[in-house]
Amino acid sequence: MPSHLFADHPTPQPPERDAVDALINRTRLLRGDVDAVRRDTTVFDDDPQLRWQRALCELAVHQLDDLGEHLGQLRDGIPGPAAAETTRAASARTASEPPTGSLLSRVGSAEWNLLTDEVSWSDELYQIFGREPGTGALSLDELPSVLLAEDQPLLTSMVTDCLVDGRPIDGEFRILLPGGAMRTLHMMGEPVLDADGCTASMWAVLRDVSTLRRSQHIVGRTQDTLRRQEHMARAEHRMAVELQEAVLPPWHGSLPISGRGASGLDIAAHFLPSGSSDLIGGDWYDALPLPDGRTLLTVGDLTGHGIPATSAMAMLLGALRGMAVAGVDPGPVMGHLNQLIECSAQPALGSAVCCRFDPATGTLTWAQAGHPAPLLFRNGVGRPLPAPDGVLLGAASGVTYEQDQVALLPGDVLVLHTDGLTRLSDRGTGTGTGTGPSMLLELAPRFAQACTAQDCVRIVVEELGSGERLDDACVLVARVEA
Repeated sequence: MPSHLFADHPTPQPPERDAVDALINRTRLLRGDVDAVRRDTTVFDDDPQLRWQRALCELAVHQLDDLGEHLGQLRDGIPGPAAAETTRAASARTASEPPTGSLLSRVGSAEWNLLTDEVSWSDELYQIFGREPGTGALSLDELPSVLLAEDQPLLTSMVTDCLVDGRPIDGEFRILLPGGAMRTLHMMGEPVLDADGCTASMWAVLRDVSTLRRSQHIVGRTQDTLRRQEHMARAEHRMAVELQEAVLPPWHGSLPISGRGASGLDIAAHFLPSGSSDLIGGDWYDALPLPDGRTLLTVGDLTGHGIPATSAMAMLLGALRGMAVAGVDPGPVMGHLNQLIECSAQPALGSAVCCRFDPATGTLTWAQAGHPAPLLFRNGVGRPLPAPDGVLLGAASGVTYEQDQVALLPGDVLVLHTDGLTRLSDRGTGTGTGTGPSMLLELAPRFAQACTAQDCVRIVVEELGSGERLDDACVLVARVEA
């Protein structure tokens, strides 16, 4: 049965793959156009404006490359563990809030003249570093002092390679602002050569990428959280399945129970998992020969899913078996189960039906707790048994559960089931013409032709087992043998 806390919520849908592919194609086209502008830009060493324009094109290309990569991740979904490790390594650095405003307010330029020791910073670079223009620009020797200690060797190496070997600068480092906040900067630059081919100065463009890196860090953390949740869900599902398999009867197919000289029972059962949830519910079924020659038949269902539901189901089924072996009648059994749920650490709601068949008299004594009544099929006609009074387990305290009796004849078929068997979604009803027990009652002519209880279960699964089920379900068929 569905949880009493159940409520319908719209399922979040991922973005359409075609729409994301269209965005990726547009990003690639734009990237190609920007790259063409960059290639067409002629750079003169003595023209800082042209160098600035080319650097902006370089930055734009990098940004579009990042955008294309992120859109590709959006299209492909959460990456596997190996890809996630790469993402974490690339985005492990955090940053404080960057300057607000347009792209230009987050990009600054600088030039360090090695011949005159002059340093020229743009106004935007002062803003990025949190410095007043009147305090003066930082020289190459002073620049490492505002970096985090672990990033200082990287900057020193990049500057040395640029000035000594003429290599372009392309790297990131973190700086501390005067107020203690931290920012992540992406630095790109090149050496400026004099007429003799010697390095005369070094220019660079620095971009505040704090927001980008923080977003990447958040994406990585979110992926890790989702991956942990998926792992926990798989582990819980596996444990719930193992617990259910350990508790439910180990027999599969038909279970013939001798009647000791009288009519016995041919019993078969089947569990049908939900089509809309990966979690195991609290459904159970059982058939147990009792010491006095009678037979216990029961099915039931607890609210909820996962380990809490299966562990509570194991507790109730164990108690039910023990009381049945001790000779407690079905009505009092329901009352004791109700008390047990009230005393449990995790209150829940449940429904159940408990039947006891006496082969010597052919009498079925049964009680129910808010559960669908057993269906009796005789001579090709089916009907539900009149239900004695009984409320849901866990719904009220101190209630009394009545019990009733019915005489079974050789060839009779008794069907016990949980309500999930006949609760299908709109798409899963197919050509079914009935709802609830009527869907099973329509199978009466086919049950009359069946030779065994297993044949009856197979008919039920063929008719009701292929739809999109809203909840787990159990069906137990007992056929009275001649």
